[in-house]
Amino acid sequence: MISITDLDFHFGSRTLYDKASLHIKPKDKIGLIGLNGRGKSTLLRILVGEYKPDGGSISMSKDVSLGFLNQDLLSYDSHEPILIVAMQAFGEALEVQKKIDEVLVEFENNYTDDLVEKLADLQERFEALGGYTMQARTEEILEGLGFTTEELQKPLKQFSGGWRMRVMLAKILLQQPSLLLLDEPTNHLDLPSIKWIENYLAGYEGAVIIVSHDREFLDRTTNTTVEVTGGKLVPYAGNYSFYLEEKEERNAIQKGAFENQQAQIRQAERFIERFKAKASKAKQAQSRVKALDKLERIEDVAADDAKVNIKFNFTVTPGRHILRMEHVGKKYGEKLIFRDTHVHIERGDKIALIGANGKGKSTLMRLVAGQEAPTSGTHQLGHNVIMSFYAQHQLESLRIDNEILQEMVEAGSKRTEMELRSVLGSFLFTGDEVYKKIKVLSGGEKSRVALAKTLISEANFLLLDEPTNHLDMQSVNILIQALDQYEGTYIVISHDRFFVENVANKIWYIEDYQLKEYPGTYAEYEQWQEDREKAAKKAGLPSPSAPKPLPKTEPVKEATSTSNSKQKRELAEVETRIEQLEKELAQYESQLADPAIYNNTAQLKDATLKFEQVKKELTAQNKRWEELV
Repeated sequence: MISITDLDFHFGSRTLYDKASLHIKPKDKIGLIGLNGRGKSTLLRILVGEYKPDGGSISMSKDVSLGFLNQDLLSYDSHEPILIVAMQAFGEALEVQKKIDEVLVEFENNYTDDLVEKLADLQERFEALGGYTMQARTEEILEGLGFTTEELQKPLKQFSGGWRMRVMLAKILLQQPSLLLLDEPTNHLDLPSIKWIENYLAGYEGAVIIVSHDREFLDRTTNTTVEVTGGKLVPYAGNYSFYLEEKEERNAIQKGAFENQQAQIRQAERFIERFKAKASKAKQAQSRVKALDKLERIEDVAADDAKVNIKFNFTVTPGRHILRMEHVGKKYGEKLIFRDTHVHIERGDKIALIGANGKGKSTLMRLVAGQEAPTSGTHQLGHNVIMSFYAQHQLESLRIDNEILQEMVEAGSKRTEMELRSVLGSFLFTGDEVYKKIKVLSGGEKSRVALAKTLISEANFLLLDEPTNHLDMQSVNILIQALDQYEGTYIVISHDRFFVENVANKIWYIEDYQLKEYPGTYAEYEQWQEDREKAAKKAGLPSPSAPKPLPKTEPVKEATSTSNSKQKRELAEVETRIEQLEKELAQYESQLADPAIYNNTAQLKDATLKFEQVKKELTAQNKRWEELV
């Protein structure tokens, strides 16, 4: 499908690719991995033609289509509803729809056989392009990515960057390109959406290249791993876990070959040194010098895994109870977030707060931190508790004109420069890199600085909101090691399952507007949830995680006026009519999808006109339903 041959590419004086080659086959599911700055995202941009290679060639079949999800799409803006934005994926079908509408208008004044034939051709083309199912498919994907049915009619402009990225992802998936290029697709997804896209990609007919730092996601979506290293593209015939095992074996072989060669080189050098001045052996010594010059040197294995050794300084030890929050309720206006929730944190707890976005995870974190007051209930911090809160917005509080080391000094930990350099070394800032200005750092590098600042504080209680965002796998591994050495208490919010599995001994989740706790690891929690879902399904009960009606103690506004009663009656009538119209529309869609109808002109005209009438009324009824709601 696509062949990359002897690819060369440079950024200024830095070489990203040097004679790199790769063959991409039609159904490959490739995980593209490597340290930050090695050129993973650059390769995707080269494939779509945004960057031109300095050398080599990229040959692509004529019928190959590319779909590229990248962080630049965050800036896309529109006043259109997100349903319409995502349906732009069906560009050709939408154009055919316009032509059908024009013919139907012309039918009113000029009904001819030629016009009927034109309509038949257009409808046949429309059906072939998936026109009759495009709205249903769009709704399915958007809802799979976490949008509610009501949100589909909201303008894109009203959503934050992360949610806009989901709309762009939906649009690209609907285009069904022969090669999907996904650059950090899980960055803006919550766990339910990540699992949904894993299932979607498992059945995807085309090829996929994924750049991701989510190990679990790569394991579940890829069957080939390509490492960007040393300017080359090195393939491994399996997912990320397979890559780790295979690389360890390759490294062991390379290490052995390197050590054997080094022993031979030392032996040759000793011979040369010993006999170079001896006339009878000078020729042999010279021969060995030439052999060494021609020798293709085997490189030693580079150690990619940084080891962390951070000494945490606690000036005081907290009491047994870190935090108590009782009967907590939280509302924003009429929007309920929590009701009658209890939060109990004990010294030494390692807690991961997980779940879908919009459930209140970040709100809970701010309530715990005391940055927001609950609507009801109590908040009591324990004795000698010193808290430190890390969240993504704190990257903005880094002083951009400071050097990294200076920023650490000003964090006020009273550590020596040598100690700070040691901590920064653990976070991959070595040598003169500690003198880099904050303003020149990438998002991932800023995250590492902010995390380092959080960890060197004297806090014995850490709150970490999405600490793995923008971190590569090596940096995530560093954070895991640091938290393993941390003897205090912490809560982390994360959608990275590998990270959560390695740092938490308790799982918090939000259900029925309340905080609930599972006392175990993430893997145990996930198995428990699967068992709950299966048991509920077997018993014919709703999903345990589905929202339940609020209890009677929760105030609910009742419509008591005559006007409100009328609205409620009309709403019920509209809902009934919508249900009838949807059934009628499905029947006409089925008729128009049957090729036999195109042999009967009268039947075709009747079905087409009724289809358009029902569709028009359904749109009007949906609009009225939104007004009433």
